[in-house]
Amino acid sequence: MFELYLDTADLAQVARFNACLPVHGITTNPSILAKSTQRLSQLLPALTEILGEHSQNFVQVISEDVNAMVDEAERLIELPYNLVVKIPATEIGLSAIKRLKARNLPVLATAIYSVQQGFLAALCGADYLAPYVNRIDTFGMDGVGVVADLQLLLDKHHLPSKLLPASFKNTQQVLDVLKLGVASITLPIEVADQLFGHPAVNPAVQQFGLDWQSVFGNKLAYEV
Repeated sequence: MFELYLDTADLAQVARFNACLPVHGITTNPSILAKSTQRLSQLLPALTEILGEHSQNFVQVISEDVNAMVDEAERLIELPYNLVVKIPATEIGLSAIKRLKARNLPVLATAIYSVQQGFLAALCGADYLAPYVNRIDTFGMDGVGVVADLQLLLDKHHLPSKLLPASFKNTQQVLDVLKLGVASITLPIEVADQLFGHPAVNPAVQQFGLDWQSVFGNKLAYEV
């Protein structure tokens, strides 16, 4: 089943989108959490209240060496929430991922900028891979192309890792990635908001109302 995530720690926006979309959970990183100024101990219970106890949320380790990464990840997973630990797909990060997956703990390999980087993380057993679509584009490369090649390699080599593309700036990037058959996606709020938008929608809806009122006044559909 496809998994839709929001790349935010803004609880009001999470509640807003959860009211109209099947939000599976949220993805965070140290920058997102620092910007929100919320402690994890405040955020996680609030998310559970909004999204339910079966929601799945992603939290990134801060530690920078293998042993510390593993220890921090284990402590995060011990919390009474459904968490996946995010670990950068660096040489050190891959070592931590291997150790965590040896214990079958849930891991996402993050900060993926190349096909080979993501493929190595998949070989190490990462449950999710997060290629940074727009950030790859800013380096003059093809973010959607990286996602396409990664999906192809996962399929060709029968690797169970799921792609969870991140870093979007517009809806076209989102649509291009969805066409590739990825298992999940995480959207920043401003891009999720754009998915609803089209300049013709509101005028069309308003015209429906005007046409109805010109004949039936304020009666509702079941009243006529």
